[in-house]
Amino acid sequence: MRKLFLLTLMLFSVLVLAQKRKSKGVQISKVQTSDIRWWGYKVVKSEATTHSGFVKLKSGKFIFEDKLLTGGEFVLDMRSLANTDLTGEDQEKLTNHLKSSDFFDVKKHPTAKFIITKILPSKNTEYNYLVYGNLTLKGTRKTISFPAKIRTNDRFVEFESAKFSLNRQDYKAFYKSSIRDYLIKDQIDVQIKLTAN
Repeated sequence: MRKLFLLTLMLFSVLVLAQKRKSKGVQISKVQTSDIRWWGYKVVKSEATTHSGFVKLKSGKFIFEDKLLTGGEFVLDMRSLANTDLTGEDQEKLTNHLKSSDFFDVKKHPTAKFIITKILPSKNTEYNYLVYGNLTLKGTRKTISFPAKIRTNDRFVEFESAKFSLNRQDYKAFYKSSIRDYLIKDQIDVQIKLTAN
């Protein structure tokens, strides 16, 4: 009985030590600066055919395993969504419309979330990695991927994506009036720049 107790104790100790060693291999770098830009386009040419703006990051972190960057989790503050190419009343009107239930419905969905699931090296000389992850926007989750320029030094991360496209229809971000919706391209372009430490 005593031998069985000692054996159990030894196995438990080994498991605890292994778990501690494993947890020491995981490190977190919190995002310090962020710049997230978006571009939307009209199908029919008019006075303004392209609109642009930003959305702020609420929180973000990169995950390292044994000093290798393997993932990350980022929460966007959709209430901060804003237009920047217009001014005055037009700017306020477009910003409020984008926040409304016609598009991103920020009262019901105040945040969006992006979780990196995989980072793979790329042969592209400018954007040296391909980033894969799940984007949850307006309650809908989709897997996306995009090229990114990533530089790491210990836990410091400099992250800049190429401009990549999302389909707003995938996330149910469209006019209730289908006729007006035809005047807007489904494509939304996004670019992300982050630093973390």
